[in-house]
Amino acid sequence: MTVTIYGIKNCDTMKKARSWLEDHGVAYEFHDYKASGMDRGHLESWIDQAGLDTVLNRAGTTFRKLPDAERENLTREKAIALMLDQPSMIKRPVLETKGKLLVGFKPEIYAGTFGD
Repeated sequence: MTVTIYGIKNCDTMKKARSWLEDHGVAYEFHDYKASGMDRGHLESWIDQAGLDTVLNRAGTTFRKLPDAERENLTREKAIALMLDQPSMIKRPVLETKGKLLVGFKPEIYAGTFGD
């Protein structure tokens, strides 16, 4: 089974998710989208599966620091462009496994997914 977790190395939520995976013996690949970037195809797929409001981190500092004009009337295309330019605006973690997409970290959802 291939498990890939996407996020930012120093994010506290990412640290919790990665620790959970390690503590439960789940092997994974980590993609740091701040260091390695993110491609349009992944973002489009994630938005199709989970919805823009789930993938876009509106609560984060990076999004809140945007000028009002950039935050208003946010279309799918405009949001994708913002997330590609500033990957910190992507919620984290995003985990792909078994044809599933998990956005955010909730131990009970991870446990249900990995049979723990």
